[in-house]
Amino acid sequence: MTVSRLPSAALSLKQFLHRQNVLGIYRNMLRTIRRVPDEADRKFLRDWAREEFHRNKNVTHEDAIRMMITQASNHLAELQKSLALAHS
Repeated sequence: MTVSRLPSAALSLKQFLHRQNVLGIYRNMLRTIRRVPDEADRKFLRDWAREEFHRNKNVTHEDAIRMMITQASNHLAELQKSLALAHS
């Protein structure tokens, strides 16, 4: 019987891919928020994004994770669209 060299807390491939996807959305969200012209709005959105991602960081249910990824992607797309309209 072989012993695994991976730590017991190692992520599965699916978990790793979800994590990378979430981190990418989070980074894009923060980058997009930096483009918000009003300082107060920028702070509100940054605090909101950080709180939402922090609040959900321990979720493990597969369907809930997929739903939250979809919601976060939709929020990001909406914010990007609003900023594009504001700058045109």
